[in-house]
Amino acid sequence: MMDKYVEILKASGADAWEAVSTRTKGWEFYFIGHRLDQNRAKNVEHITLTVYKNSEDGSMGMASAAVPPTQSTEEIQKTVEDLVYQAGLVKNRPYKLNTPKPFEPTEAKLRPLEKEAEEFLRAMDSIEETENEDLNSYEIFTNQVERHLINSEGVDVTEVYPSSTIDVVVNAREGEREIELYRLYTLGGCDPELLKKDIEELLRFGKDRLRTSPTPALGKAPVVFSTDAALEIYHYFLDNLNTAYVVRRMSSFEIGKPISESVEGDRVTVESLRVLENSPSNFACDAEGAPIRDAVLLKEGVPQAYVGNRMFSQYMGLEDSFSVSNWRVSGGTKSAEELRRGAFIEIVEFSDFQVDSITGDIFGEIRLGYWHDGKGNVIPVSGGSVSGNMTDNLSRMFMSREERRYANAVIPAVTRLENVTISGIE
Repeated sequence: MMDKYVEILKASGADAWEAVSTRTKGWEFYFIGHRLDQNRAKNVEHITLTVYKNSEDGSMGMASAAVPPTQSTEEIQKTVEDLVYQAGLVKNRPYKLNTPKPFEPTEAKLRPLEKEAEEFLRAMDSIEETENEDLNSYEIFTNQVERHLINSEGVDVTEVYPSSTIDVVVNAREGEREIELYRLYTLGGCDPELLKKDIEELLRFGKDRLRTSPTPALGKAPVVFSTDAALEIYHYFLDNLNTAYVVRRMSSFEIGKPISESVEGDRVTVESLRVLENSPSNFACDAEGAPIRDAVLLKEGVPQAYVGNRMFSQYMGLEDSFSVSNWRVSGGTKSAEELRRGAFIEIVEFSDFQVDSITGDIFGEIRLGYWHDGKGNVIPVSGGSVSGNMTDNLSRMFMSREERRYANAVIPAVTRLENVTISGIE
């Protein structure tokens, strides 16, 4: 199937090129409550072509486009011709594409789509609902994906992997008041235990959200993160180890130099993982054909290695770099229980939460939190916001020994930052 694209690219006059075919076979289910509204099967293919063109001034340009599989040979040739022209207008520093390198194939655990779908359906039926807290709707997507990459340097890699997602909306009611909460789960295949535990937690959050008091204006206060918002905190570290950030001087992380000189809390360790149980991102090679490997990127707060795409890695002279697929954060010295002692606020739902990887700024609007006043009282609160900066928190950041899994990442189940400002609405 890829032969005709390769022939056209070879004859195009491009100095280098890549062709990627992604074919997805899947089953989809759409539920309102537990009533099946509709379902369908799919078998779709997406083709992406990328060309590179060198200029007389020594620069190199790139242009890329998605090509419908139904295009005729003449239409594909016209698309590629346009891409070559567009690439000639771009003035980037030149670099070379990946060449074939030995890699360890990833043995994907593929189950028939009907078996995977059946497992999801059973998992959702097992959720314990109440009269006032229940499932509003959910959508299940079970997929098997085949990705085929070919480039002009001889890379030719095909990988098949499972990728499933489920969108869940829960409702909680109290009198005339009602609240909705949402989750999106991305997995390799179904994980019944994870789904049951997490969705029942979400139902409890919905119940508590209806009983909140206004968030007090606490000023500087310890904040505990125990849901997926914590991923944003750890992406700060992963992004600052990316070659694109380093080359563009958006990262201050230096190999061998501690990211914080004075640390009273835990020192963060970040690892790249080639394989993570039930991840949707268990690839042998990244999207450009570079072999992925296990590697320690940040060890106890000290950068060990940079990772990133081919262009920026080449600019740094890194020949064995790659883009991370799975990753793990460790370094916690305390238990989750210990991190929940004293006076603090635990925020579990945000209207929005972000950590700017360039500036380190932290900001988010509180939808549901639990104010622990240090006297034994736990008060559900809502409203107000959090703000701060990662630089100010690196020296006093604490992580639990217990872990929690999200899609292609494993991070501490509980993260505590001591230097965050809580703006309340009282």
